[in-house]
Amino acid sequence: MKQKKVKSGQKLVRRFSHFSRRASEDSIEHIQENLIERIPHARRVRLLILEWVLLVAAIIFLAITQAFWYSDSYATITYTTGGSYTEATLGKVNSLNPLFATTSSEKTLAKLMFATLSAPDYSGHTGLDLAASIRADDSGKVWSIKLRDNLKWSDGEPITNEDVLYTIGIIQDANVNTAYTSNLAGVKVSTDGDRIIFTLPAAYVNFPSALNIPILPAHILADVDPELLFEHSFSTNPVTSGAFSYNATQSIGTDGEMLVYLTPNTSYFKGAPMLASFAVHAYLTEEDIIAALNSGAVTATAELLPSHASHITSPNVYQKQTALASGAYAFINLNSPVLNNQALRRAIQQGVDIDALRSNLNGETRLDYPILSSQIDIGNYPALPEHNPEAAKATIAAAGISEDVSIRVVTVSTGRLPTIAEKFTEQLKGLGLNATATIYDPSQDFLMGVIRPRSYDILIYEVDLGPDPDIFAYYHSSQASNTGLNLSNYRSALSDELILGARSTMDISARITRYESFLKNWVEDVPAIGIYQTNLAYYLNKNVRSFSEDNRLVYPIDRFADVARWASEHTTKNRTP
Repeated sequence: MKQKKVKSGQKLVRRFSHFSRRASEDSIEHIQENLIERIPHARRVRLLILEWVLLVAAIIFLAITQAFWYSDSYATITYTTGGSYTEATLGKVNSLNPLFATTSSEKTLAKLMFATLSAPDYSGHTGLDLAASIRADDSGKVWSIKLRDNLKWSDGEPITNEDVLYTIGIIQDANVNTAYTSNLAGVKVSTDGDRIIFTLPAAYVNFPSALNIPILPAHILADVDPELLFEHSFSTNPVTSGAFSYNATQSIGTDGEMLVYLTPNTSYFKGAPMLASFAVHAYLTEEDIIAALNSGAVTATAELLPSHASHITSPNVYQKQTALASGAYAFINLNSPVLNNQALRRAIQQGVDIDALRSNLNGETRLDYPILSSQIDIGNYPALPEHNPEAAKATIAAAGISEDVSIRVVTVSTGRLPTIAEKFTEQLKGLGLNATATIYDPSQDFLMGVIRPRSYDILIYEVDLGPDPDIFAYYHSSQASNTGLNLSNYRSALSDELILGARSTMDISARITRYESFLKNWVEDVPAIGIYQTNLAYYLNKNVRSFSEDNRLVYPIDRFADVARWASEHTTKNRTP
């Protein structure tokens, strides 16, 4: 049985071997007959062969092209995490403590590294930042704040109510001079469970905007003498709560130019930023910033005016503008021996061609009133007098003003203000008034020697209007002092009553009614004349993503509100068909 199986297997092997030889011989014969022997005849059909080869090549090429075309149509270039960003700022960096930020460079770093209790939102109104809620009682005098859950400092320690209480105490300390002291004057602070209670001396409907203050870490600074806070190591190497953490500082030269390097704060409550690093390059002059932009040494800057566009030569830099909640006015000093005459002020209001002053403003919009439509919708704005220089001249002539009396127009050498002041002065001369223009450097000397003593008849000046329609600081009688901001020395019992009534009522319709009445009084009394609303000109590299142009900014540093989504690194992603 076993031998039969062996023989049967051998027989199958021989058959297979024989079949393989025959197949091989047939294949060779077939190739010889149908290919090799026919090669000499290929010349007869060479054109046909070439056509087929070209057709096949074309089909292959089209298939490859189609594949790439479909790939590109479903792919898009987008931003991804990583990359760096360098912002050029103006002014020295003397401290990284946000309570002492005064220069533009320091304010930029404060916004990048420190969160605040409240902050302007995308609409330009006061919103929430570290605070999860800000609520008032029916009186408008008691406000309660609750912090967001799970807030942390960049060192991992929790941000607590104790940090807020400590910071408020420092701000209210008479021995510590900060930019936020006036926001919290007379305010008492306490805690009630997990809430912080602010008790105000009077009702104030816009109090949430006063809480746009950075918070300091009590677990690091609580035992530091407040008077020594500026010199503490925290001012050079801070623990932060904002989008970025401090990394290092590089001094450039000996005059104060500096680079401050930041890294993402992974504990930031809005999520770590997309950028891998952020640097703030503090320059000392606008000329240095322009040179840095043109050379590509920096990514962007907010320190230049729209008119500087002619100095930007780099094709990779473009400018975008957005309106700010600030503006330029001609503040008329009512304590002036000449301009305390209401009829004369109204003649100037009627005789000066404001539209001519606004010409060539590079995009800024007109500003007629001290309250912006973005702050509150007044509805019924009072009519301004029509431009009528002849009627104005008649009023001025009837006033019998001596030619020896000169009206002193004052401004600072910032942006287009000198040009506005000179044009304003020329128009006053055209109305028959003896007027002169004086331009100062915007220094501490100007503040102490001109602003505080109100050493002017008319001041052409830009002021911040803020997120809320609160004109108390600029037009209430109590602020007509050398420490206040009532730059017109405007005193009106009716206006005072309307201002206080508007800022103390929680009823929006009643507030609007009071503001309408105030504006009517403001137009008739002429403590100031509106000129233009300020624009932020932001110059940046075309290949990066910065703040959304849909955001309505209040202050220039509010451009960093969405800095967590800023990006400079690109990647390609496929879109879903």
